[in-house]
Amino acid sequence: MALSTPVARELFHTRDIQCSGYHRADGLWDIEACMVDSKSYDMGFYDGRQLPAGAALHRMWLRLTLDDALHIHAVEVITDDAPFPACPEINRAYQQLQGLTIGPGFSGKVRNLFKGTAGCTHLTELLGPAATTAIQTIRSGRQKLSARQSQEVVDPSRNKDAVRLINSCHGWSQAGEAVAVLYPHLAGPRPGDAS
Repeated sequence: MALSTPVARELFHTRDIQCSGYHRADGLWDIEACMVDSKSYDMGFYDGRQLPAGAALHRMWLRLTLDDALHIHAVEVITDDAPFPACPEINRAYQQLQGLTIGPGFSGKVRNLFKGTAGCTHLTELLGPAATTAIQTIRSGRQKLSARQSQEVVDPSRNKDAVRLINSCHGWSQAGEAVAVLYPHLAGPRPGDAS
């Protein structure tokens, strides 16, 4: 299904974000994220540089290396394209992520660490989809690797990580079909629904 047909319009800005999750040979996980911004028109910068339409205004890369508990062991940040020559200087600030764990409170810590001139707006924004990719990669990846090693069929009702998803969104409503099928012992009315 696609969005409805829009009125006549002109493209001005495109942002592409791609995130990928990998299991490493050493047992850790790499989450790689890339953000590319481009304009549909030529741009000029304060220092006289010119950027042709469609060229990358921002092209930034991020790699987080994590363990099974979503603890960050290593961070790599690259800025290939940015509007200001000084932009790549902030990349090293993101080493402060090393030692943090993606989970409750992570977003708040990121906002505090990299607010204002202590960070790059675009790299900090890229951490959101990277964190989500880490959770989706590692939680399901651990289950898949375990099943592969034991050659068992994965039983979703034994997935402790998925149980935490119940009531986290509309699709995972405890009153919905998915929970009724996958976790019948946990199915029931949504919290707060009148009985």
